[in-house]
Amino acid sequence: MTREEIVAFFARHQSAYARHDPALLATFYAEDSVIVSPWAGTVEGRQAIEDTYRQWFAAFPDFEFHPEELLIDGDQVAEMLTLAGTDIGGFMGLPPTAKPFRLRSVHLYTLNEHQIVHERRIYDFTGMLVQVGVLKAKPA
Repeated sequence: MTREEIVAFFARHQSAYARHDPALLATFYAEDSVIVSPWAGTVEGRQAIEDTYRQWFAAFPDFEFHPEELLIDGDQVAEMLTLAGTDIGGFMGLPPTAKPFRLRSVHLYTLNEHQIVHERRIYDFTGMLVQVGVLKAKPA
């Protein structure tokens, strides 16, 4: 893929996030793709990825995905972004807390044939759990 094609690909990806469309998001991934995430662990295969997006949007129906920068090197892409949402639907099997979170994240992608074949998400999961009230922080 050319740089311009990759930029356009990620613009469409962002649009699918904004629509909260798990089925559409899954189409960006190869059938045997893998996502590694602090929250979901290792997720393998397009259907499992779609299911994970469905669970995420159910927990955070107001979820926002704000890309800030793409770094492109051949078929490798790093995306810096801010994630935000409110625990309205219940998270990790717990009742909803109605508390918001906002955090910085980096997603590292490997592309092949106009699809994502590997994605690694890097963010402060413990900090997120504190923000939504699942964990309590010790006073400093």
